[in-house]
Amino acid sequence: MKRIRVLLADDHTLMRRGLRLIVEQQPDLVVVGEAEDGRQAVALAASLKPDVAVLDIGMPNLNGIEAAKQIAEDESGAAVVILSMHADETYILRALKAGARGYLLKDSAESDVVRAIRSVAEGKSFFSPAVSKVLLEDYVKKLQRTGSEDSYDLLTPREREILQLIAEGKSNKEVAHLLHLSVYTVETHRANLMEKLKSVPELILYAVRKGIIS
Repeated sequence: MKRIRVLLADDHTLMRRGLRLIVEQQPDLVVVGEAEDGRQAVALAASLKPDVAVLDIGMPNLNGIEAAKQIAEDESGAAVVILSMHADETYILRALKAGARGYLLKDSAESDVVRAIRSVAEGKSFFSPAVSKVLLEDYVKKLQRTGSEDSYDLLTPREREILQLIAEGKSNKEVAHLLHLSVYTVETHRANLMEKLKSVPELILYAVRKGIIS
């Protein structure tokens, strides 16, 4: 069985030890390295080439968002999960724009970290259930406050299908294959989605709010 190789980065030793203990209890996961700041995390990701990097958002020397950006841009191909105390949409959007595929609240890390690692290793997104709940509640309040129409109602059935697949990390070519469409047709649908929902990170947040992806 091929094990998922994990890098843990957190400036709190106890947090790293706790995460390591949880991760290494799983037969399909192995911790290949630990970092205590963002710069060390970037260097270890480049040298160890883990499948998944779990990064604390508030590390010294280089914060988790900037570290995620550098790791995502590197050829190592590590999928990034951000660990945070903040369930605020601003932080989540910044993490997604930096290239993170998962966003995990620290108070639920013990129960969710294994699922998060497995999900992002498969190319999917993962958010703590509490994050999804906050995003949905904030979104509903915003609609009520502004009297806006839910843009999901403006999507065609085909656009809703493509929304889910893109939010799960599928490429245009993969979406075309799954839905038996041409790549050009998928690109057209994707462009329409971007016009209605702005950007891929915001599209992913939207899919989480609607319960389309976890």
